Order: sequence, then C-alpha cells, then structure tokens
Amino acid sequence: MHTKQTVRYICEIYSSGNEYFYKRELITHDSWDNIESLSWSAPRPISKSTFMKRKKEGYKTEIERVDRPPAKVIAFPVMPSRD
Repeated sequence: MHTKQTVRYICEIYSSGNEYFYKRELITHDSWDNIESLSWSAPRPISKSTFMKRKKEGYKTEIERVDRPPAKVIAFPVMPSRD
C-alpha cells in the first residue's frame, strides 16, 4: 500500500460524458535516495467507488477534462462478391 504522497488517483472526463478512473504510483528504478530514478507508473484502471473512497480519505486526486475531436470515420470500398 502506498502512502498519500506516493500515489495519485485520476479521473478523465471526455466530452462524450464517459469517465475513466486510474491510479498512478511513484516508483523507483534504483533507490529511493536517487531522485533521478523516480517516475510515475503506468496508469492502472480503478473503479469510481475506489476513486471516491480515496478522495474522501485525503489522497491526491486529479480530474482531467479531455476534449478531443471525434474520430474520423473512414469508409472502406465495397468489394464485389465472388458468387
């Protein structure tokens, strides 16, 4: 279990209304004494209830709004059937 200083909980809210919840932990690749070896882990999915629970417990939480244009739909040509 990480301390409140070495973990952060992230909520990404997309313009579509979808919400995604992650946690990231501070990890070391060498030693905790070597500051240059510290980095954030890859985002790991968590539930909304875990996010809300940790927020209530005082952990660092971030809410990020993601405004990306919708994906472009590319139509593939229709191939004639081989009957």
